[in-house]
Amino acid sequence: MATALFFHAHPDDECILTGGTMAQLAAAGHRVVLVTATRGEQGEVAPGFLAEGETLGERRTRELEASGQVLGVSRLEFLGYRDSGMMGEPTNDAEGCFWQADQEEAAGRLAAILAEESASVLVVYDDHGGYGHPDHIQIHRVGVRAGELAGTPSVYEATIDRDRVAQMIRAARAAGAAEDATPDIDENSDFGVRASQVTTRIDVGPFVAAKRQAMRCHRSQISDDDFFLTMPQEQFQVAFSEEHYIHRGVPAGAVESSFDLR
Repeated sequence: MATALFFHAHPDDECILTGGTMAQLAAAGHRVVLVTATRGEQGEVAPGFLAEGETLGERRTRELEASGQVLGVSRLEFLGYRDSGMMGEPTNDAEGCFWQADQEEAAGRLAAILAEESASVLVVYDDHGGYGHPDHIQIHRVGVRAGELAGTPSVYEATIDRDRVAQMIRAARAAGAAEDATPDIDENSDFGVRASQVTTRIDVGPFVAAKRQAMRCHRSQISDDDFFLTMPQEQFQVAFSEEHYIHRGVPAGAVESSFDLR
């Protein structure tokens, strides 16, 4: 069986973007390795949520461990950087944050894990990190370089099919959903990529329940009243039954339904 390494920026990114794929691979007997660049120290948390003396990074670490168990992760590692916060915030300049990391050094850390695991597949993010978060952009830069250093056979960029999301939003509004509950996403949005850029569409329908259960593990960031958890199950099943990737080196317009686990 093969090993797939998923490289994510913060705890909770793993289940939102790739949770179904991770669970599917694990169920098929493949080894799933999760490496997270940061512990999500700059995330927002409701007042009084943390225990006395508890840091958000500590809580999010435990949440990620629980999510990993749900998704079938065999090994969890942290790359050792701090959360950089949203683009333009002063935390982008903080010493030790991922945005300020030396890319070659960070890539070397990840490449060492790739080599140790003899990983067949590496999953990173698209070149703008899905929506422009500095740590997500850095995942792309560092991850792609690490794949080169380790000679990883297949590298995939986790992304979002913007056109599919826009279509679902239009359908929801036509069915009576309030506009303020459905964000505007059009062809000029910087959210995800156009459908034509997606090369790999993985049907994770049978694993949507595991994906949602993993989301519930991240209570500091995904509360019970978050739209991910309040969405009716039928709608959630439709919305999250497919996960999207760009297979590096494969021409745009390719139609793949699974990873190349050579």
